[in-house]
Amino acid sequence: MRIGSYQLSNKLIVAPMAGVSDRPFRAVCKQFGAGLAVSEMVASHPDLRRHEKTLLRTNHDGETGLRSVQIVGTNPAQMADAARFNAERGAHIIDINMGCPAKKVCAVAAGSALLRDEPLVQQILEAVVGAVDIPVTLKIRTGWDLENRNAVNIAKIAENAGVSALTVHGRTRACKFEGHAEYDTIKAVKQAVNIPIIANGDIDSAEKAVQVLQHTGADAIMIGRAAQGNPWLFSEIEHFMRYGKVLARPSLADIHNVLAGHLEKLYSFYGAVMGVRIARKHIGWYFNHLDGISQSSKQSINQAQTPTQQTQLVAMVFNHLTSEIAA
Repeated sequence: MRIGSYQLSNKLIVAPMAGVSDRPFRAVCKQFGAGLAVSEMVASHPDLRRHEKTLLRTNHDGETGLRSVQIVGTNPAQMADAARFNAERGAHIIDINMGCPAKKVCAVAAGSALLRDEPLVQQILEAVVGAVDIPVTLKIRTGWDLENRNAVNIAKIAENAGVSALTVHGRTRACKFEGHAEYDTIKAVKQAVNIPIIANGDIDSAEKAVQVLQHTGADAIMIGRAAQGNPWLFSEIEHFMRYGKVLARPSLADIHNVLAGHLEKLYSFYGAVMGVRIARKHIGWYFNHLDGISQSSKQSINQAQTPTQQTQLVAMVFNHLTSEIAA
């Protein structure tokens, strides 16, 4: 799998997810074999470019591997400026968001709302590609709604504009994250263009990853929600693709070690106060993959105010689970 001049180590890519794909999350996913992790989207508007949250989202200090930054907006000139700004800050790849179904994004005609305006899509892609000398990628949905699936048209526009790779989420904007992703449209996109195609949507196991790759003919897969609290999914997929066998799930001790390391990264990156708050949702996602955790334990962890309190309570949960198994 290549994106422009860059060779990825495998076909596994972490999706850009708002409020999730920060530097600590990307690091943990890469630790378990993700070949590329795209940062959460940042607004292209110049007034927001130096905002503290925006700078955090594009913080790559000490990050290993390729750095891909996703930008969102509707103004071609602003998008081009945003691409240059992030390239100067160390991005190796610029990704353009035309797939986000969020109401606040679509309300300003950004994200997947752009799929209704193919001429503007062309203007934005040409402006961004022309603004930087690094690869530009694009993420889209299959269309605006079930009656308007124009992913093939958008793919051709992207290829002609010089986009280096295209990710297609197998839902329309109207579908949001409901129902099931479909892969026939992704297959049609792959057959219509020559640039690398990345399949996205509902890939939550090693078996599903191989099925999607075989059905669509895609060059790579992108995983989003299924990686939340489950970063070893990438190593499981890579093992299955290589050996045809399902890798054993990690032990409780291994899961605890991974979560503890993730928490330390969050505290270091955000500071004690924000780190503890942001860690709550990640702890919840890890716990979703485990049985036997009481509601009271979850509530206690969510009420913790310091890193020490939070990590001690998490350790107590794992000690309890371990003792239950031993008994």
